[in-house]
Amino acid sequence: MTKALSPLRRWAPLVAIAVGAILGAVFLRDQLGFEALRDNREALLAYAAAHPVMTPALFIVSYVVIVAFSLPGATVATLTGGFLFGVFPGVVFNVVAATLGAVAIFLAVRVGLGEGLRRRIDASDGAVRKLTDGIRANEVPVLLTMRLVPVVPFFVANLIPAFLGVATSRFAWTTLVGIVPGGLVYTWVGSGLGEVFARGEAPDLGILFEPHILGPILGLAALSLMPILLKSLRRT
Repeated sequence: MTKALSPLRRWAPLVAIAVGAILGAVFLRDQLGFEALRDNREALLAYAAAHPVMTPALFIVSYVVIVAFSLPGATVATLTGGFLFGVFPGVVFNVVAATLGAVAIFLAVRVGLGEGLRRRIDASDGAVRKLTDGIRANEVPVLLTMRLVPVVPFFVANLIPAFLGVATSRFAWTTLVGIVPGGLVYTWVGSGLGEVFARGEAPDLGILFEPHILGPILGLAALSLMPILLKSLRRT
């Protein structure tokens, strides 16, 4: 029988994330913004050229910390991945780091809150129980769709599976696969930042919502929901 964690050990990761998020919002907003990337671009490129192995490692660790502690600058970090490393392997570094950060916060929330909330949900009746049962019956399509559809905040998509007791391995691989399209778009935008900086402009982050970009992503989301539709049709 697995020994239950003490309250201190259960809450410590959540407290650390909360404190990190608050401190980051207060002290790191300017340091992790687009202006900081623009002002330090030459130094970053020089460091990357001088340290081709260390730079990707430091970048991935930094990105994981940004996501795990919900620090400001995740979008800028993705752009930086494209700026420093190009579309490839930049997109690999971005997706892997974002997935590791998401898994870290998922585990922290599940250990601290998830088990207790899951038991409450299982003991409840009504609409909440029906909704959660529906999600659990279609975990993979729902998890993929939450990642693919840009309207679902990344942080929220980490919390819901933790509350519902989703397996860590399933959460990890659906996150990895689901964030590839959006991550690829922003990495591509980041790879062109050199020209944007030269013109004295800011990157167009709304490109993800352009019809020629959003359309295929929504198509993938619809495809991920196909098993739910087929299951419903078989029941009728």
